[in-house]
Amino acid sequence: MNRQAQSAVLFLLGAALLHAGSTDLYLRYVKAGLQPLLLAAGVVLIVAAAATWWYERKQPAVEESGSGESHSAEAHSGESHSEEGGHSHREPRISWMLVLPLLALILVAPPALGSYSATRTGTALQEPVYYGKIPATGPLKLALVDYAGRAIYDNEKIKGRTIQIAGFLALGKDGTPYLVRMALSCCAADAQPVKVALTGEIPPVLQPDTWLLITGTYSPRRMADPVNGGPIPFIQVTRAAPVTEPKDPYDETWNG
Repeated sequence: MNRQAQSAVLFLLGAALLHAGSTDLYLRYVKAGLQPLLLAAGVVLIVAAAATWWYERKQPAVEESGSGESHSAEAHSGESHSEEGGHSHREPRISWMLVLPLLALILVAPPALGSYSATRTGTALQEPVYYGKIPATGPLKLALVDYAGRAIYDNEKIKGRTIQIAGFLALGKDGTPYLVRMALSCCAADAQPVKVALTGEIPPVLQPDTWLLITGTYSPRRMADPVNGGPIPFIQVTRAAPVTEPKDPYDETWNG
């Protein structure tokens, strides 16, 4: 892979990052707050590609002017410049493997992590540092992580209230149905599930990875996650309705 090919790959990678960052595609890889950095990385790669291409275009002119000055001296000494530097080194073909991640980024939009990952990873629920304010009356539209934290660590304000949470369905090895959201620290590679177990009026047919809007009430029941022993709260389901997967499946803001 010569320098011009390298500049082409850099340009395509930068363009792919700009495309992903300017559409919803980037949400499959990183959290929404990293969009500006992703766009900046795309711009830097395109500028680097342009600089590499310009430098390679200038090199032949410089070499040609230099060779003209030394031509008479080489002829006089009888030395052949071609013998000295005529052998070119071919770059290893394996370097073209660098194009594969680029093709994957352009051609493949990976699905968000779902029930397979959730049932094989322990819950990431931790005691919240801060609880947001909730309305005194009416149904509580809570993020799943918010409900889980309150149900385990601070449940007085949600007792007796009608609660709505959304997430995707996962089934434990023992058949326990969970409503799950994947929490991100930075990107999809470090995503971890937060689970809420379902009890009460559960639909008779449960399809993993189906997104549901659950309406119910707080349940004091809880269980230990079979993977890591972490706490999993329950919710007493009164109604379960399928909903469309949100644009950002990792965003924990309310999507009701």
